[in-house]
This record gives sequence, structure tokens and C-alpha cells, in this order.
Amino acid sequence: MIINTGLRTDIPAFYWPWFKNRIAEGFVLVRNPFFPQVITEYRLDPEVVDLIVFCTKNPLRVIDDLDFLSPFRQLWFVSITGYGRDIEPHVPDKHQVIEGFKRLSEKVGAKNMIWRFDPILLADRYTEEYQLRAFSAIAESLRGYTDTIVISFVDLYAKVKRNFPELKEVSHEATLRLSEQMVKIAADCGMRVKSCAEGDRLAAVGVDTSGCMTREVFERAIGQPLKKLPKIRNRSNCDCLLTGDIGFYDSCPHLCRYCYANADKEKVLANFRDHDPASPLLIGHLKPDDIVKQSKQVSWLL
Repeated sequence: MIINTGLRTDIPAFYWPWFKNRIAEGFVLVRNPFFPQVITEYRLDPEVVDLIVFCTKNPLRVIDDLDFLSPFRQLWFVSITGYGRDIEPHVPDKHQVIEGFKRLSEKVGAKNMIWRFDPILLADRYTEEYQLRAFSAIAESLRGYTDTIVISFVDLYAKVKRNFPELKEVSHEATLRLSEQMVKIAADCGMRVKSCAEGDRLAAVGVDTSGCMTREVFERAIGQPLKKLPKIRNRSNCDCLLTGDIGFYDSCPHLCRYCYANADKEKVLANFRDHDPASPLLIGHLKPDDIVKQSKQVSWLL
């Protein structure tokens, strides 16, 4: 199976000591976000975990602390955008993250590194021209350190509207214009552009719309084939395979204004204070009435 650490929060940036403890103890507990009393236990054993997927905006804290992961295969998605503190208030300087991306790529290999340039939004100074300049500069900096870029355009989820009320949806025409130019820029840097949860609408301008966490992506990172697995949609326009996510919503102190995983700042800060690196749960501890269920884990390798 695939363990994912990053659809709900940023574990490398904020919770790495906890994650190291979970690997050392060989299991992790995950509270169900919809039925909080239900806890899933995942074994963190390379015999059943075929790949661990990381999604982060800040790999700087962990680059020199990866030896404990040597028994596991890894795939890293690192988000680097052109936004400033007005949009991403606690994300490190982009030039530092770019250098971190390069160093991480040298350790795990370029095929195990994917750059995310998303979500793409248009607001104030973040015009189409600005986005293309930022994309081009980052792509040139990452030349040779990855060959895959994932893009998506901002979704106006209820949480996003609450935290960023002036944000507008990017028009279909603008998505096509931007995507077409990004495909050309990426090709010049030896990269391909894949989309995330955009359906097939960008295929006409050369974007690979097959999904960002697909069987092909995982097999490439693992280096061997997987069994034929059914696709399970966990959101619309998504063709990715379902993975076991060990994160927790409302726990990422990056506090990016476009984030779909954070409801509000105070809840995030309260959860962050409730984090215990020694707990098997990312946030808080087991309660007397919690129901712990063992995940049915099997290797997907052929």
C-alpha cells in the first residue's frame, strides 16, 4: 500500500520528530476526520508499505535527517510558487526552498522528486504575466533536478472562501492560456506538466491530465510494477489512486490563505499546541471511548 503524509498537513515542515518516532515504533494512529471516535492503525513496515509519499512546502528541516527512511521507498512533492507573505505567510524564502529541493533531489533522485506549482490564482499583483515569470524562473532553477511539474488552479472551497473572501475563480480562458505557456516553458527545461484535479480540460494545450498520484507515477518512483488496482475517487475530477493519509486537518501552521485543509487560524494553533511528538496520533492522544481498527494492509507489488 501507499502511505501519504501530506494531503492534510505538512509533516516534514512541522512534525518530523513525531514522524521519526512513528517509524521507530513501526505504527501510526490516524483519527478519522469525519468520524473522530474512529481510529485507524497503520503498520509502518516496508513489507507492506510500498511507498511513502511526502508533500511539503519546506524540506529544509529534513534534508540531512533521512537515514532512518532507508528501508522505505520515497516520493516527494515539493510546492514552490511565486507568492509572497501576503498569500503564504509562513513559507520560507523561495530561493531557500529551491536550494532545498535540489539537495533533496541529489539524495533521493530526480525521478522521486515532483515540483508542485499550485494552486494558481489571479489576484492583485498576481497577474497572468507574474505567474508565468515566476513559473519560468523556478523551472529554470530546477532544471535537471526533476522532470515533472504538477499544476492546478485554485478551488473555492468553503474554507478557502472563508480565509480568502476576495479570491475569484480563474476563468477557463485564463487557465488555458497559462497552461499552454507553462507546457512550453517546462519542455524547454526538460520537464512535463501534469494537472491535479482539473479533469481533461487542459489536455488540449498539452497538459498530461492523467493525474498526479497515479499507478504510473508510483511505479516510476518505486522502480517496479504494481498490481492492477481500482481507482477510488476521493474528490471530483481526480484520477489518482487512494492512499492511506496519516495527516490531520487544521494542523498546518504555514497558514496559506488558499489552503483547503485549514478551517481557521485559531483551530490550527490550538491543534499545534495539542501535538505531542511521543503520541501515536499526530494531534492529541487516545481517548477512553476511541475505537481503534487495524488497517487491512497488503503490498501492491507484483
